[in-house]
Amino acid sequence: MSDNNNTKMIYEEKGCKSLPGMPCLMLNILAVIAFCVLFIISIMMLEGDGTNAFAIILLIVSALYAFLVGPIIFAGLKILGPNEAYVLTFFGKYHGTLKGAGFFQVNPLVVAVNPASENAAYSAQVGAPEKQVKVNAGELSLNVGASTAKKKKISLKAMTLNNDMQKINDQLGNPIIIGIVVIWKVTNTAKAVFNVDNYKEFLSIQCDSALRNIVRLYPYDVVGNDGEECNEKSLRGSSDEVANRLKEEIQAKVEIAGLEITEARITNLSYAPEIAAAMLQRQQASAVVDARHMIVDGAVGMVEMALSRLSDANIVNLDEERKAAMVSNLLVVLCGNRDVQPIVNSGSLY
Repeated sequence: MSDNNNTKMIYEEKGCKSLPGMPCLMLNILAVIAFCVLFIISIMMLEGDGTNAFAIILLIVSALYAFLVGPIIFAGLKILGPNEAYVLTFFGKYHGTLKGAGFFQVNPLVVAVNPASENAAYSAQVGAPEKQVKVNAGELSLNVGASTAKKKKISLKAMTLNNDMQKINDQLGNPIIIGIVVIWKVTNTAKAVFNVDNYKEFLSIQCDSALRNIVRLYPYDVVGNDGEECNEKSLRGSSDEVANRLKEEIQAKVEIAGLEITEARITNLSYAPEIAAAMLQRQQASAVVDARHMIVDGAVGMVEMALSRLSDANIVNLDEERKAAMVSNLLVVLCGNRDVQPIVNSGSLY
């Protein structure tokens, strides 16, 4: 990486040199105590002989370590939990990423950065009511020191992004309401911090963009002319394929931010309110046609069976006209949607 080409710089994650935290903590405490003792001794020596050069040097060295170097070394102590990381910079340059649960000692001059948490906190404060900010000003100032370290940590755990539902036109131009949930995690902390301004907002925007790109390629559902569902792919009938394409699309967009998309699923899918009533009528009409189709098929089969059994058993001999009348009556009875009212005919058909 060249410093002369910062605009094209793509950061890759690298490890950070560290030492065990507990031994360094104990040694530094002992050193601070020892230099405090030396500081007191040097003062006593100067009281006896104010021109003692050794006492002056000892006073300066002990004061520097006890009151300056020692506290600075304490600033290099870092505590990490499971699946947490620190991205550290040294005077503005990327120093390394500290990973792994434990207690560590790093260069005390490095600074942990996490723009996502800083921007989120700023947005929350800007959006808060003025009265609430005044009331909580004291608590906010007291909790800044305690929460700063936590905000600087980058979570490597699997996280869930559930954006607001969107109104998007499908392949046929019908407006639909759709929402997705995305399971993601940070895999490259350097890319997440330095390649984008806020990797959480970046992921949210890319999810919305990918959702629009994928939804416009599919219709909401596909129904054939006979009322049966076709084998063509749709949002409602091909949810697994749509989810896989969403995952691939989002992954390609967030690769620069060092994020990994584990899963992307549709959580809500419905027609927009302005066309929901019309689509409901279409679905009801389709259901009625399907039901009538099934009824007619069954009625024709029953009529055929009745005529065949009457003919085979020689119960009654029917000419073509009587067969036609019988078929008409049976179809009316079997296909009607009301109870039958029988009529007894005591006369003749002729």
